[in-house]
Amino acid sequence: MTDEIKSLDELNTVAEGAVEVAAPREPVRDELGRSYATGKRKDAVARVWIKPGSGKVVVNGKDQDVYFARPVLQLILRQPMQVAGVEGEFDVYATVKGGGLTGQAGAVKHGISKALQLYEPSLRAPLKAAGFLTRDSRVVERKKFGKRKARRSFQFSKR
Repeated sequence: MTDEIKSLDELNTVAEGAVEVAAPREPVRDELGRSYATGKRKDAVARVWIKPGSGKVVVNGKDQDVYFARPVLQLILRQPMQVAGVEGEFDVYATVKGGGLTGQAGAVKHGISKALQLYEPSLRAPLKAAGFLTRDSRVVERKKFGKRKARRSFQFSKR
């Protein structure tokens, strides 16, 4: 490699030969045509499977309207499908453990987003732009000794 590059044209020709084009992402599906992903939020962990269907969402064996009774939580579950433009095209089966209902809804949303981009790699761009593929890393701060809560001190008494 003692060849010296003497002009910008030579540099461009060398660079064109060295550039490798990244292979397009391949869909990841199991033998039943499903995609699987794990979603997390706070202390909740959701295992999510999606497959083509009528848009039915089942969480822990119950319909989403029964498990997540609050409309706000149902809205959170629908967000990834709306952003990707595939509302009503996929059936979702999820099992979720830990945390409260809000954290569980966030975990299922994260899992649906990851499973969608694995099933159809072209959906990655809108989901990533909406921030649905990033795990929200905020968790409850631990309690410290000598404190009443994580940061709250005991009440000071002068007398």
